Amino acid sequence: MKTKQNTYQQCTLSVMDTIADPDISFDEKGICNYYYEYKKAAEQKLYNDPEEGRKALEKIVEKIKEAGKGKPYDCIMGLSGGVDSSYVALLAHEYGLRPLAVHFDNGWNSELAVKNIENIVNKLGFDLHTLVVDWKEFVDLQMAYLKASVVDIEVPTDHAITGTIARLCKKFNIKYSLSGTNIVTEYTMPPSWIFNKSDHINLVAIHKKFGKIPLKTYPLFSSYLKRYLKFKLGAESIQIINYVPYNKEKVKERITKELGWKDYGGKHFESLFTKFYQAYILPKKFGIDKRKAHLSTLIFSDQITKEKALGELNKPFYPEADFVHDYDFVLKKLNLKDSEFREIMALPRRSHFDFPVELSIYKRYPVLRPIGRLINNLR
Repeated sequence: MKTKQNTYQQCTLSVMDTIADPDISFDEKGICNYYYEYKKAAEQKLYNDPEEGRKALEKIVEKIKEAGKGKPYDCIMGLSGGVDSSYVALLAHEYGLRPLAVHFDNGWNSELAVKNIENIVNKLGFDLHTLVVDWKEFVDLQMAYLKASVVDIEVPTDHAITGTIARLCKKFNIKYSLSGTNIVTEYTMPPSWIFNKSDHINLVAIHKKFGKIPLKTYPLFSSYLKRYLKFKLGAESIQIINYVPYNKEKVKERITKELGWKDYGGKHFESLFTKFYQAYILPKKFGIDKRKAHLSTLIFSDQITKEKALGELNKPFYPEADFVHDYDFVLKKLNLKDSEFREIMALPRRSHFDFPVELSIYKRYPVLRPIGRLINNLR
């Protein structure tokens, strides 16, 4: 694999390029590093034989059911109303699992997302736990991230979902969580585009620097909860979609037919803030078009052609009518004047590592490293 390029170059297989990621590298055929990373992950975690994948999943399901005996739930799952989480819910029902569905209402849900969630839990008979965040706290945290000028402004939402699930795992003694994270539709993602969603140290530091309202009710995924899940519960996250064939368009057809699911027009656009973040803030402020990564993964998994992906990129990321409406709506919810938002957008990008970050307990306390090695050897 060659080093990163100084001039513009696009992968010969995908739509990833040097504009999307200046750190991208190519081989002598012009194929980017993301293709080889995808292939390696697919070879390690996916099943070429659907029957083999089904049998492996059935063994995991047996463990989940055994661990859940005598409990109200045998597993837990996040439910956003998007494609991946909706499919996870359908698979959980198909395999006879009893999950507690969890939704984090951060005040930005689209009407379609709310309707999708209602349809899913009603049709599948699942219990739903919805955490409605304290709006003043949450918007203050979001504003802190905007003022910090870091790239991953979605951390407050994703961290809160993880923290909420952790608390419910502790409350109901649930060991297993079902995740919609999967290889064939979302594996490709440049490291410079995202940050560790579970890093509570970084979150608290950013809020301390730029926030104003104390986070009294925000579900922080604390060190205590992390230790509890790891050492007390032995918690495991199951990426259930990796065990079954996953063609996104076919799955959309299935959840539409069986769950009354409706499309919202973009990956993770079930949240109005996420839509505004991905379709405007990221490309405008940071020069990041996440469609390139999402479409490239679909190319790697043979779900679309490069020609079709290029056609998608030629379409407006943010239709003008939607943008005009959403721009005014978002600024009003954030209580921002247009001039204030423009000042935030003009701030230079800062690294998350400009603020304190979470270190493992073994890095913080070197004396514990032999114990860590012993624990790893016993696994």
